[in-house]
Amino acid sequence: MGQLLSRLKVVIGTLRELDAEYHAFQKRVNLSPGLPVNEPTLPFWTVPPTNLPTRINSALPTHVDVLVIGSGITGVSCVRTLLKKGPPGLRILVLEARDVCSGATGRNGGHINPPLFHDYVQLKSEFGIESAKRIIRFRRAHLSALREAVEDIGALDYSQIRDVEKLDVYFDHDTFKEEVKALEAWRKDMPEEAADSRVVESGEASKMFQLSEDVVGVIVSPGGAAHPYRTVTTIFADLLNRYPDQLDLFTQTPCTGITSPSSVTPHYIVQTPRGTTTAHHIIHATNGWTSHLLPGMRGKVIPLRGTMTAQRPGTRLPTDTVGSRAHIFYYPVKGFDYLTQLPKRKGEDEGGELLFGGGALQAGGLVMSELGVADDGGYHLGIASHVQGALPEYFGRGNWGAESADVAKEENSAWEEGRVKAVWTGIIGISVDQQPWVGRVPSVISGRTAPPPFLTGASENAVARSLAPPGEWVSTGYTGEGMVHAWLCANALALMVLGLENEEDVHTWFPDEYRLSEKRRKKATIEQFMAEY
Repeated sequence: MGQLLSRLKVVIGTLRELDAEYHAFQKRVNLSPGLPVNEPTLPFWTVPPTNLPTRINSALPTHVDVLVIGSGITGVSCVRTLLKKGPPGLRILVLEARDVCSGATGRNGGHINPPLFHDYVQLKSEFGIESAKRIIRFRRAHLSALREAVEDIGALDYSQIRDVEKLDVYFDHDTFKEEVKALEAWRKDMPEEAADSRVVESGEASKMFQLSEDVVGVIVSPGGAAHPYRTVTTIFADLLNRYPDQLDLFTQTPCTGITSPSSVTPHYIVQTPRGTTTAHHIIHATNGWTSHLLPGMRGKVIPLRGTMTAQRPGTRLPTDTVGSRAHIFYYPVKGFDYLTQLPKRKGEDEGGELLFGGGALQAGGLVMSELGVADDGGYHLGIASHVQGALPEYFGRGNWGAESADVAKEENSAWEEGRVKAVWTGIIGISVDQQPWVGRVPSVISGRTAPPPFLTGASENAVARSLAPPGEWVSTGYTGEGMVHAWLCANALALMVLGLENEEDVHTWFPDEYRLSEKRRKKATIEQFMAEY
């Protein structure tokens, strides 16, 4: 009896802790995430930093046509489309609270691997077969769209955008069986898209892919990878060079507030520590920090702190094959970790690092303390321990071998010695209904009124009058899949701002389910998200 009571006390204590943690989470998501912290962890991607002609000591322009807040993949895609498709003379200002691409894009895992069969059945059930197909095709289009963008400026090799073999690796029989069923359902409805996907069973999978003998199966499909920081900063550098009179990029310049137009100033007034500027249109490209300036999105797009590492591979790991793959490791019930490997740099000993992250769904349960957290200046000790130690287990000790001998070659490196070179975190924007939010922002969400529409014969310049009616816009809530959502979501958003939505047939390729509406906002709840986890 004493032993039973002791166990009961432990159970009751755990439930109390969970209840307290959940209440703390509910409180966090209803607060502003604030501005990005001044001293974030250092992502491996951003060393060495790209030298861009950003404005640090200059005065802000007094007025612009479009102001973009955020300089990650969403921001650069918006700017690129605005400049390429917009009218000559369009003035754009980009504000970044820290350095260029210092948010989630410059901190992610480098994957361009869309969830396909994993989500298809649910998408079909929720939205219907045609919408599900459009969403899947939209996700798949991102690898080729990003490749085209960097090829256009001769930066394909530098950006490291490449095709890889994607491996979904399973350690649990039930999960594997469910995913194989999902693959077959997807294959039945979209045979052309699923033609290159295949299933490899346990023993064969372990041997073929040099994985742990505990693997129960692998689903193989085409995928992609990139150096996300180089991709974004290279495109920005090209745009700043091509459009020096139309584009300004201000780093270390957070947007601290936005004021509604008035009878005195018929435009948005944007506050920063460097002063104010006015704009006809404001694009929010801040993802995990969206609800700081858009309070109506609190509880709809929730920040989540994700953890990443750069690790030296074990001496037996066959880097020639591992480097051509992207791995997603699924552990029982729920949760996954993800891995890519940097290409070896030609003629150099450097490169080949394993970019490995995840751990937020340890032991099949959501680490609640990371939800609602927008501080990438630190990390969760348990999650960091998991991602620093899991790789030899996933590959198997025999396949991993001894720890890398490359440490001796990097005595003067800024990185840590041993297997793990760097640990950092990034802030993901979690959408509570699992889909991105893209479109014009209603006043009920921003808390601000939009500038009045331009009148025929108004004194405003012709450029401003050629755009859509003034307003605020947003593309956010990629739920950890920014590299297969953000580029084309932002492209669609920019076309909306330009008033070219019909001319560019956006409805034929952009999912309507991603559009922001007040009806959708009211329907989406935290409880909806928690039910999934």
